[in-house]
Amino acid sequence: MPHREWDAEADVVIVGFGGAGACAAVDACDHGADVLVLDRFHGGGATAISGGVVYAGGGTPHQRAAGFDDSTESMLEYLRLETDGVVSDETLSRFCAQSLDNLRWLEQHGAVFEGSMAPRKTSYPTNEHYLYYSGNELAPPFSDAAAPAPRGHRAKGKGVSGKPLFAALRKAVARRPIAVRTQTRATGLVTDGDRVVGVEATELRKSFPRWLHRALSAANRKLNIYYRPLGRMLDGPIANLERGYGEVRRFRARRGVVLAAGGFVFNRPLLAEHAPAYRRGSSLGTIGDDGSGIALGESAGGRADRMHRVSAWRFFNPPLAMIDGVLVNNRGERICNEAYYGARIGDHVARQPDAEAYLIIDARTRAEALRQVPSQTLWFQRLQAEYVLRLGNVSGGDLPTLARKRGIDPDGLARTIAEYNAGAAAGRDRMGKDPAHVRALSAGPFHAIDCSIRTQPAFPIPMITLGGLAVDEATGAVTRGDGSAVPGLYAAGRNAVGVCSESYVSGLSIADCVFSGRRVAAALTEKRFQEEQA
Repeated sequence: MPHREWDAEADVVIVGFGGAGACAAVDACDHGADVLVLDRFHGGGATAISGGVVYAGGGTPHQRAAGFDDSTESMLEYLRLETDGVVSDETLSRFCAQSLDNLRWLEQHGAVFEGSMAPRKTSYPTNEHYLYYSGNELAPPFSDAAAPAPRGHRAKGKGVSGKPLFAALRKAVARRPIAVRTQTRATGLVTDGDRVVGVEATELRKSFPRWLHRALSAANRKLNIYYRPLGRMLDGPIANLERGYGEVRRFRARRGVVLAAGGFVFNRPLLAEHAPAYRRGSSLGTIGDDGSGIALGESAGGRADRMHRVSAWRFFNPPLAMIDGVLVNNRGERICNEAYYGARIGDHVARQPDAEAYLIIDARTRAEALRQVPSQTLWFQRLQAEYVLRLGNVSGGDLPTLARKRGIDPDGLARTIAEYNAGAAAGRDRMGKDPAHVRALSAGPFHAIDCSIRTQPAFPIPMITLGGLAVDEATGAVTRGDGSAVPGLYAAGRNAVGVCSESYVSGLSIADCVFSGRRVAAALTEKRFQEEQA
């Protein structure tokens, strides 16, 4: 849309006040830019309700404090396998080389990390531990390619640590002359020819609609975490407030607009179009993760890419004994190494018939897992473990009975368990699982835990989308189908294709938010821009 008079202007206008937007705002401001941030709600995005884990390596102070040696080269070799060429080797090398500095940068702005190492492999450590193996570093083929090292740096804080991590970034923004306009929903980009020169938005300004919108959106965000059907009931009232009371505003960006408005996991039609296997999973984020930021970029000629990639986290560890089980599809065929990180397990499940999977355990495994629950879990993990071990499973006195009750092919399951038990007797596993967790399943009754990609009571499968706008990997500029940049438009975080857009391990998305947010800040504060303004 063409431009008209402006309601406010800044060198840099950022759409979205989550992890990527906050990092871009702070760094751009510190390098001399005048910054304006717009957010549909009150900031935080998916970062604030995440686990607050930052993937970092190369010998961080916290790795060294825990007694681990790591190198940038080992981190790079590991991530080459995980990312599978989604970004160039040059970009991935730069991401790894900047890892130490980006972690230090977060600490300088108030985030707290420490080297208290988790004593066992887990999907998320307890409150006594803030460093852990957050990916597949210990499992082949990854452990064969690179020396394993724990690189999951969890921000210090009780429960899930996204809240204190984003609180540090919010305070860093507040300490600077950065204008933040909340309850302001970006609706379009303003162009001058083919250049993006600003943002059109609707802003809630009257006190009562603002108060009600804030209350409803806070409740919506909380309900979406625990039970999306209740949260969905508030989507309409929130949108109605924005339509009925939102006042049109236009904000000029003298240097550029940064789209940092998240992914599209709350846009079910778009999810069904691009990634139908994931349509029954649980969305993690806010209803602002609806693909609107990606659509804004496309409206200016940008190209979306990797839209089929979704990270769905099927965690059944902790308790650790659960990985002694065997994960099968509805044909009874084994799916993958059960010690893999939950997102890789989710990837394997998504490729199965009907995206169905079942973890088979025996009486011994179940009893050991129940003993481990109190010491190995946080409260939300404890609820999940107690549910699946006591109520949320199908049981049978023998494997054929279990298979028939669960809808698994009995012959296929019998062959799989026989092969697995033979491997256990020989001290090996064809899928490379640690021999300590390869133990014969022979003590009935047997149990099948539904690990399919579908949300269940007390056993959700959280997911985020990984695709977004294609960007220039040196600057973060949004690119067209022919590879040329859209002048004046940039993207960061899950609004853009990045390091984690093929495969996800805990901490890689937030680390990419820091990396890509600071990248666009650097591009928008280079000397040539300052000279143009002179």
